[in-house]
Amino acid sequence: MLLQGRSLTAALAAARSARTDPRVLAAAQDLAYGVLRHYGRLGFYLDRLLARPLADPALAGFLLAGLYELEAGRTPGYAAVSETVAAAASRFPKARGLVNAVLRNFQRRREALAAAAQADPQARWNFPPWWIDRLRAQYPERWQAILESAMQHPPMTLRVNRRRCTPAEYLGALRAAGIEAEATGAAALTLARPVPVAELPGFAEGRVSVQDLGAQYAAALLAAEDGMRVLDACAAPGGKTAHLLEEHDLELLALDTDAARLARVRENLDRLGLSARLQAADAGRPADWWDGRPFDRILLDAPCSASGVARRHPDGKWLKRGTDIEALAREQARLLDALWPCLKRGGTLLYATCSLFREENEAQAGAFLARHADARREPLDLPGAADGQLLPNPLHDGFFYARLVKA
Repeated sequence: MLLQGRSLTAALAAARSARTDPRVLAAAQDLAYGVLRHYGRLGFYLDRLLARPLADPALAGFLLAGLYELEAGRTPGYAAVSETVAAAASRFPKARGLVNAVLRNFQRRREALAAAAQADPQARWNFPPWWIDRLRAQYPERWQAILESAMQHPPMTLRVNRRRCTPAEYLGALRAAGIEAEATGAAALTLARPVPVAELPGFAEGRVSVQDLGAQYAAALLAAEDGMRVLDACAAPGGKTAHLLEEHDLELLALDTDAARLARVRENLDRLGLSARLQAADAGRPADWWDGRPFDRILLDAPCSASGVARRHPDGKWLKRGTDIEALAREQARLLDALWPCLKRGGTLLYATCSLFREENEAQAGAFLARHADARREPLDLPGAADGQLLPNPLHDGFFYARLVKA
């Protein structure tokens, strides 16, 4: 799907809609994520194993999956070749010989190909060159560690719905179910290893949600209080919306341009026993949705490159281009400028992204302050952050926060 320009999220959603066997879907998802994390190197191998490019991207997908199985070593080599040949032949009967030859050739040339890949930046780091160059320029002392961290499996962190139980109570329920976890935040519990949500005690009853620790910081940083009028400007899929409502009794409006994604917000709120007003609208056009009553708090979790969550969404690094960052920065500035008049004096707007790139983060906040004389930026008490920038580590993904107060 990636080779045809389609996101992994969309492909998996389509498979779920088709009621694919959950076990088959889980295995396919695991394989797809592995291939996409290592696509830079696998693509390097494939280019050197083929005499000429393949006409059909789907056939290339089978070969990449086979190369990943051979290199990851989780399946015996003979079985990985046999299974890949059989799977490819089910769709491309005439390609059986080609697939077998390519994979056997890789087995023979593996050491030489792996050595050659180390000299190619995209193959070495499994990121596109523009991404590597940007990180190296912006984080000259940490770019390698950032890239290495982005190749790891992300942690599975839960957010306890404190309207239903305490974190200590839920930690006990996890341990009674044989699931090891530790407290990592005010309402956060990080699992020792991921499990399907169906195995989480009380998940269907709304006792807990899955949300990265870095994303959970948003609720505390917004510093809302009971009774406040709050806007979540880009709400889907609703994790931060729900967290705010779990912590406070609020008059909350959740906006999103995508009505289908907004439906997911409603599903999450219903499961958790929470309520808010939801509206499909462009937050950057207040005339379409704002009643003129100013908000005490605004959360702008802005559309961004998602460069801080690449380990969680490894297709994103291959679908995006360097020119997308400038376009995203313009959209972020448009949203900030449009929402600022909707905030009451003395109110707080929390600007958030899941990006590492400074054009979307520190530079964006600085440019906003330069445009708005009535705005000031408050310092944040954010563990491990430098000027609001969280880098991915074993506990959380990469995020950026800037708290802007209207003077």
